[in-house]
Amino acid sequence: MQLKDFLEQKYLEYNQPSFIPADPISIPHRFTLKEDIEIAGFLTAIIAWGNRKSILASANRLMEAMKPSPYQFIINYSPSVSQANQVKHFVHRTFNSFDLLFFFESLHNIYHQHGGLEAVFSRNINPESINVKDTITSFRDIFFELPHLHRTEKHLSNPQTGSAAKRINMFLRWMVRKDPYGVDFGIWNNIQPNQLCIPLDIHSGRVARRLGLLNRKQNDWKAVEELTAELKKFDPSDPVKYDFALFGTGVSEGF
Repeated sequence: MQLKDFLEQKYLEYNQPSFIPADPISIPHRFTLKEDIEIAGFLTAIIAWGNRKSILASANRLMEAMKPSPYQFIINYSPSVSQANQVKHFVHRTFNSFDLLFFFESLHNIYHQHGGLEAVFSRNINPESINVKDTITSFRDIFFELPHLHRTEKHLSNPQTGSAAKRINMFLRWMVRKDPYGVDFGIWNNIQPNQLCIPLDIHSGRVARRLGLLNRKQNDWKAVEELTAELKKFDPSDPVKYDFALFGTGVSEGF
């Protein structure tokens, strides 16, 4: 009970609108149209590794290239010279303009041929699904169905090969959680919050181990499932809300 009280306290402390401006989730919060939110959120989540100021700077450049509407940009996208020139100098760590142009092309294909991001992510999910592992894998298969550079595949993690898929799990948290405090969007209805998995990274993993919530040493998919199962003991309907507690205390308090 003491541990649950601690997690609840930290969840309430960090799951507040004041959390938004310094976090990558601030980028999709610029928009109101569902498709703008999910596209901006997806692309921002994909580059969300490293220093948060650097992430925000890169995401801002990306939104500038797609203004005023990420959805209209993707719907009307064609791999032309003019489109390529808009992002030819884009780079965020190892994610470069070649990767980005394929992401544009694949999203264009997903919205024209597969009904959009929510439809693809929801394809292999049902009330009996324990978590989103299979739907992430299925999404990844569709995302890379077009010809692409092999190097680009590393930017969309695969839980089937053991990856913790932190950025995709974070994106799904943004889209699925019905957040009473307005940080996460909760605009997708076909995946339930209790099917989400914790976005495990170095910060949340370190705090979880210090609290005795995670025994596994590696930050991989097995660790994701282990930690998510432990968090379900505290809130079976919304276990990943504690991502705010783990990440917040790890980053902001150096726990």
